[in-house]
Amino acid sequence: MSVERPRGVVCLDDIRRHRDEILAIAESYGVRNIRVFGSVARGEADADSDLDLLIDVDPGHGYFDMAGFALQVEDLLGVFTQVATVGGLKVRIRDRVLDEAVAV
Repeated sequence: MSVERPRGVVCLDDIRRHRDEILAIAESYGVRNIRVFGSVARGEADADSDLDLLIDVDPGHGYFDMAGFALQVEDLLGVFTQVATVGGLKVRIRDRVLDEAVAV
């Protein structure tokens, strides 16, 4: 059985329009310093693109909080959302991600 994932196109303006809601969701999961990277940050998102968010997680919060945050953002924006922390990035892509990351 496959799970149907949200599929939509999102841009930075959409994220900015929902900024307060995203920050409220983040606070409830101990997430902060949210940055967009990938195709959305570069203005290249299309119908096959997901939303990539780089986040910091407060002490005492972990994987389940990150996943809950991602799922709630998916519900809000209607696009598959993935989250990562700087420490979780592969070394070979870390500099590129940090260079293109745009604060929410």
